[in-house]
Amino acid sequence: MVVTDGIIEFDNVYFSYDSKVEALKGVSFKIGKGQSMALVGESGSGKSTILRLLYRFYDINSGTIYIDGQDISKVTQLSLRRAIGIVPQDSVLWNDTIGANVGYGKEDATDEEIIAAAQAAKLHDRILSFPEQYSTVVGERGVRLSGGEKQRVSLARMFLKSPAILVSFSIR
Repeated sequence: MVVTDGIIEFDNVYFSYDSKVEALKGVSFKIGKGQSMALVGESGSGKSTILRLLYRFYDINSGTIYIDGQDISKVTQLSLRRAIGIVPQDSVLWNDTIGANVGYGKEDATDEEIIAAAQAAKLHDRILSFPEQYSTVVGERGVRLSGGEKQRVSLARMFLKSPAILVSFSIR
């Protein structure tokens, strides 16, 4: 399967982690190409579960999840995960350069692609203010960056990956 438009549809989806308590009960929605949707609710209401099911960490009990009109259960996890980009609330960074951390979004990314992704994430000008610019080491888990800068690195990775489906986490 090749995901081209990233159209997501949950059709009457039921899911339980333990076969006792249902985490999702008859969930249905559709997100069209270029559309956004916010999942808002109390802790334990199923927001993260929906994302885990989309990423195929689990299979559903009943109903159907579609990606571009194709049943997600017929799609390999590898092809699906290549089409999805996630910008987590807590960014994962390595004790490497900021350029390498952005470049993690795409194997064999060129310097020009990394810079373009950083520009799209509104991070490029900040990087240029660092003593060693794109060669600045960010420290273990990005300790030398602010929380916002870390999230912008994750966002730049996703721009570099250019996935059909982009998932961003935020807790307010």
